[in-house]
Amino acid sequence: QVQLVESGGGLVQAGGSLRLSCAFSGRTFSRFRMGWFRQAPGKEREFVSAISWSSGAIVYAASVKGRFAISADNAKNTVYLKMDSLKVEDTAVYYCALDGDPKMRTAQAMGDMSSYAYWGQGTQVTVSS
Repeated sequence: QVQLVESGGGLVQAGGSLRLSCAFSGRTFSRFRMGWFRQAPGKEREFVSAISWSSGAIVYAASVKGRFAISADNAKNTVYLKMDSLKVEDTAVYYCALDGDPKMRTAQAMGDMSSYAYWGQGTQVTVSS
């Protein structure tokens, strides 16, 4: 059984920072890529960032590049998303997801929700003006 648990969300002023964590438990041999997605009220879920456990490849959405940083701690089976220079438009529920497929993924595929079979429950991030 695969379980993903996000934490670290909260309320922050614009320009501030937060660090989200996603702890993974279960079939550790099948965690090939981890991604972060977000969904704002009334909008579709969108890609934020992803990292490959094996190759270390990292992908960011254009809207967060230069402000957000994804990292992974193999020993703790945890992926982090450090968010700096937060904007009001970053307000959303943030979800982490796991891609357990061993085949290679393009950068585009790493940003595609359909590549991810397992999802966490989400953590709310609210950025106030």
